[in-house]
Amino acid sequence: MTESADVRRLTLPAMGLVVLVGVSGSGKSTFARRHFRATEIVSSDFCRGLVADDENDQSATTDAFDVLHYIVGTRLRRGLLTVVDATSVQPPARAALVRLAKSHDVLVDAIVLDVPESLAHERNEQRPDRDFGRHVVARQARDLRKSMRRLTKEGFRRVHVLRGSDEIDHVEIARERPWNDRSDVHGPFDIIGDVHGCASELRTLLVELGWTLAYDDGLAVGASHPEGRQAVFVGDLVDRGPDTPGVLRLVMGMVEAGTALCVSGNHEAKLVRALRGAQVKVAHGLAESLAQLADEPEDFRDRALTFMDGLISHFVLDGGRLVVAHAGLKESYHGRSSGRVRAFALYGDTTGETDDYGLPVRYPWAQEYRGEAMVVYGHTPVPAAEWVNNTICLDTGVVFGGSLTALRYPERELVAVEAEQEWYEPVRPLVPVDDRAATVLRIDDVAGTRWLETTHAGKVKIPEENAAAALEVMSRFAVDPRWLVYLPPTMSPVATSRLEGYLEHPEQAFEEYASWGVTRVVCEEKHMGSRAIAIIARDAGTAARRFGITDGSTGVVHTRTGRPFFADTAPLVERLRDTAAPLFASLDTDWLALDCELLPWSAKATGLITSQYASVGAAARHVLPEVVDVLDRAAARGLDVASLREASMRRLDHAVAFRDAYAAYVRPTDGLDGVTLAPFQVLAVEGRVPALTESHEWHLAELARLGGDLITPTRHRFVELSSPEERAAATEWWLDLTAAGGEGMVVKPAHLTEGRVQPGIKVRGREYLRIIYGPDYTDSLDVLRQRHLGKKRQLALREHGLGLEALTAFVGHAPLWKVHQSVFAVLALESEPVDPRL
Repeated sequence: MTESADVRRLTLPAMGLVVLVGVSGSGKSTFARRHFRATEIVSSDFCRGLVADDENDQSATTDAFDVLHYIVGTRLRRGLLTVVDATSVQPPARAALVRLAKSHDVLVDAIVLDVPESLAHERNEQRPDRDFGRHVVARQARDLRKSMRRLTKEGFRRVHVLRGSDEIDHVEIARERPWNDRSDVHGPFDIIGDVHGCASELRTLLVELGWTLAYDDGLAVGASHPEGRQAVFVGDLVDRGPDTPGVLRLVMGMVEAGTALCVSGNHEAKLVRALRGAQVKVAHGLAESLAQLADEPEDFRDRALTFMDGLISHFVLDGGRLVVAHAGLKESYHGRSSGRVRAFALYGDTTGETDDYGLPVRYPWAQEYRGEAMVVYGHTPVPAAEWVNNTICLDTGVVFGGSLTALRYPERELVAVEAEQEWYEPVRPLVPVDDRAATVLRIDDVAGTRWLETTHAGKVKIPEENAAAALEVMSRFAVDPRWLVYLPPTMSPVATSRLEGYLEHPEQAFEEYASWGVTRVVCEEKHMGSRAIAIIARDAGTAARRFGITDGSTGVVHTRTGRPFFADTAPLVERLRDTAAPLFASLDTDWLALDCELLPWSAKATGLITSQYASVGAAARHVLPEVVDVLDRAAARGLDVASLREASMRRLDHAVAFRDAYAAYVRPTDGLDGVTLAPFQVLAVEGRVPALTESHEWHLAELARLGGDLITPTRHRFVELSSPEERAAATEWWLDLTAAGGEGMVVKPAHLTEGRVQPGIKVRGREYLRIIYGPDYTDSLDVLRQRHLGKKRQLALREHGLGLEALTAFVGHAPLWKVHQSVFAVLALESEPVDPRL
């Protein structure tokens, strides 16, 4: 509808509740359909139909409104505008809806459609489904007239009264975003912690951040940034410090110029009450502010009062990715509007108790925070700003002699300036944030069936039974979870070969990658060892800063299921840390995550080799010669056992080959003596994830810097898939590797790929497959060629994506529980029922 003098514009909350009020026949349903989406309207008649198959069955009213309230509550919890189409002419009906809106901390408006009773009667008579008498509308009209006197006092933000059909028909609806919704403002931001009257330190910090201050008569009255950055103040500009007016003058100038935003702190709220003459306790630095403001001109005091009184509780910024509130804000309150939300944002959530210093004990909401939005706050001073579950407190006690801290967003860079002196003696000493509980993966983060929405793996389902199995492993056997930032994926086997005598062959890997649009691949030697993930910090300080490890250890080497390889891996970590010095330098990092194989296989798998392989080989090599001897004697007596003898000899040959196959991977070790690592990928370093951004050529070149007796190099060769000669040469190389006792090779795209392309395909050698499928597997190739690879390949892709998700989260300083959700998911998917021989 176009704007005109006859059109009335109604401004409604974009997120909240709208209650239509009017008698039956007043046109509420028509009005709702005209101005709102069908999904936004919840009608009492529709709910009666749901529970009674009859929209006019008044006996179903109680049940219908139970359903209505449930639907409305669910929509409000999800932040959706909801319009209730019911008469709502009686105060109890409206009160229930107002309570529902307030319980979800959203605004609620009423729209009253006030039409003459005669018009309502006429409309109802034209509808055959409205068979109630005129007395019903008359009673509703009386209730409405009585309500008109008190509607504005029932908790509605606004009451919009439309009188007569002409006014109802000429309405335009405008949706008003909450004042705290600044999601369209994207920064970049410099978010500044509690200033508390320390004007000099604020000026110093702004200059350090690259801001240019504006002065008037020697006083700082504003600031701008040459790169267009915007400042955001977390509140508590005032009290305790030496120059509250100086802080207010500078911040007000920045806000008025549009170069800054500011939320209210509890100290501003109390100062406003004091300036308005309310009875407040003059404590916690309020006296200093009142005295300093008393020396200022009256017009400045009036400006300051108006400014502070107009500050809102919190801002939602950058598309909902950033929330700034003075005392922090739990996720369910983001973007909401209510007294409860404001109280939390200004004061935090207190337990009702006081500590030994007489100060309120605050509930540690940040330790339980699981939201996607970053929450930046202040209020409770700490010695240094620290991240807890994607939240950070920037109040570093400048007024108490600490520092004034800013967070550059989105860079996540902290900038701080020291206090010029202790301006105010703290009631209690500043203590660091206790983030130990925040780093723990809670049972409800992973228990039960859940779906993970990921960037690199898509939407991944983790069944409840898989989660239970993974939880058992992680809770009982895993390394210190603070080191556990990645688990490697399973690897897809190559498509089945039809070549005589082979189950797997390189040509199928080349063909598959070519069909996926890959033009160049790398063939890497597949070491027969145990998959190992090495997380190495340059020193104990790095381990403490980046991983929260304070026991002096500097890394870990763990299995593909997160278990430690040895009872004490410290000597191995120490050797690898020294060996990795060239990588620390070339990659400009103080920690590394490497994907490796730990060799020999027997170093970790002696028990498996002895119980599962050696026993089979020994039994076969002991029994089969005796079988052949018996058959030879039978043949000497003239019995026709030639075919049986031939089969037995073939089985003996297979048994010898089986024993030789696993024996190739057994060599003596004494503790760590004889143990080596074969790294083949740099997973992550400080600030980046090379596993996601760099080619395998880069990885192998970087890892070639490593030397010494700890490192076994990963031999490799690159192949242009368009070249038959290079493919043939790579196949010959594979044959030589496997003939010499090697497991085989892994074929990978040489460069980064997009789409559902396997990150690697293993091509195992003919003799190695005897270990996997049994000594006589070559006699059953026709059956084995029926193996199904689809599920294994899906797992390989999902687990690879989840691993990248975990690394990206850790490098991006996501809370550890967030990293562990992806790590845990990899382990859970390993419980999927897939043929373990693939």
